[in-house]
Amino acid sequence: MINSLAKIDLKKHREQFPGLKNKSYFNFGGQGTMPQAAIEAILETHQYIQEVGPFSGKINAWLIQRSTWLRESLAEELGTTAATITLTENVTAGCNIALWGIDWQPGDRLLMTDCEHPGVIATVEEIARRFQVEVAICPILDTLNRGNATEVIEQYLTANTRLVVLSHLLWNTGQVLPLKEIVEVCHNYQTNNKPIRVLADAAQSAGSLALNLPESGVDYYAFTGHKWFCGAAGVGGLYISEAAFDSLQPTFIGWRGVKLDSQGQPQAWKSDGQKFEVATSAYPEYEGLRSAIAVHQAWGTTQQRYQTICELSQYLWSSLQQIDRVECLKDTAPEAGLVSFQIADIKHQQLVETLEKQGFFLRTIAKPDCIRACVHYLTLPEEIERLVEAISNSLSH
Repeated sequence: MINSLAKIDLKKHREQFPGLKNKSYFNFGGQGTMPQAAIEAILETHQYIQEVGPFSGKINAWLIQRSTWLRESLAEELGTTAATITLTENVTAGCNIALWGIDWQPGDRLLMTDCEHPGVIATVEEIARRFQVEVAICPILDTLNRGNATEVIEQYLTANTRLVVLSHLLWNTGQVLPLKEIVEVCHNYQTNNKPIRVLADAAQSAGSLALNLPESGVDYYAFTGHKWFCGAAGVGGLYISEAAFDSLQPTFIGWRGVKLDSQGQPQAWKSDGQKFEVATSAYPEYEGLRSAIAVHQAWGTTQQRYQTICELSQYLWSSLQQIDRVECLKDTAPEAGLVSFQIADIKHQQLVETLEKQGFFLRTIAKPDCIRACVHYLTLPEEIERLVEAISNSLSH
């Protein structure tokens, strides 16, 4: 029975999310819908800061405590410790910290998949230009329904490869890469007696998959709070493993990342994830994300939420398969909440716009050309049924 895992009623739980009212929302991979508690936490934090006094000693200590609590909340969701978490603005910021923090040398090689986000691609291209780094692209897209992603990546590793950049859950096709297996292959492929590091773009995996990052062995894991965690835009994070921490140096530097002496002068880097934090941030949004995570945790564990997401995505995937002219990119049931599909003889963007007028929110993807629908544990089976019916009706006219 779909959505039967939680101890509390889902429809009642959904009432906390104003963005789910009067629409059928399938865009969690772009931006999640914030719970009312998160919105109120942001507003209350702004008001409290003004009442106490911005930049007062009391409010500064209060904000430091709240930042610590957010790291702890994120760490709990990711199966790690707060010391491994750097608070950032979004996935791209986290990826930039890792990408620019490596001591690149001319002739080094960076391996990237052919399914990465434009923000990461552009960063890699600039690093290649600036440091004379060789960039290789491995064909992961072709492994969606055949082949072995781990073996493909292993075939592209060389003696001068320093870093592998991939997405744990591909944003375009919905494929979940076997992260632990890939990391093991990269770490075992020693270059100059050093393991090849792995940077994972976790835009679609954090908040949707059930994660234990230390167990995966991944070196850097960049995520955001505004997608599957349903927080406000502007808050994300970067996980850095204990083994990889000392190999990464800050590029953007500010007072939050350093220890100060009695004269307020920088003396040393901080010894945990705060080392890579810079300066003043959107602290009220921190409270919003922490509140959003608490709302999710009230419904079920990360494993329960993930199991429900998979049940719902399988329901959507199998229902779409019944419509003539519709073909899902994956030929087996999805392992996550992204369901990408193509429709013959129609402009995908035109259909998405038509559906939005009817209250269904989806998006198109350029490569491969397709429509992407995202289901969360918050999605109702009847919403899926209505979406499938709306698509079918649109194609019959």
